[in-house]
Amino acid sequence: MLTCIIQYQIAHHKRPQFETYARMWGEAIPRNGATLRGYFAPHEGSATLGYGIYDIPSLAEYEAYRARLARDPLARQAFDLARDEQLLLREERTFLRRVDRCAEPG
Repeated sequence: MLTCIIQYQIAHHKRPQFETYARMWGEAIPRNGATLRGYFAPHEGSATLGYGIYDIPSLAEYEAYRARLARDPLARQAFDLARDEQLLLREERTFLRRVDRCAEPG
């Protein structure tokens, strides 16, 4: 199992739009095959960093998941919102594998 952590740099004064964007992904991600851990918007401190976190079984499954997202109407709406609102200045994905004693074998 892999965990994908997406770090977003949100355009200044676009937090409300980011929350709308995050709610869209909150529906689109699970229905396209990943396990959503959550979307997180800035509260205090940095006013421009947000995160999306989800689990996916493998990189091969990630590729299939991305293909499904490309066809999903709500995912398309989220992509369009980000583009039209110039919402995101940067988006960075990191894939991590859990290795502590609570991790499943393999």
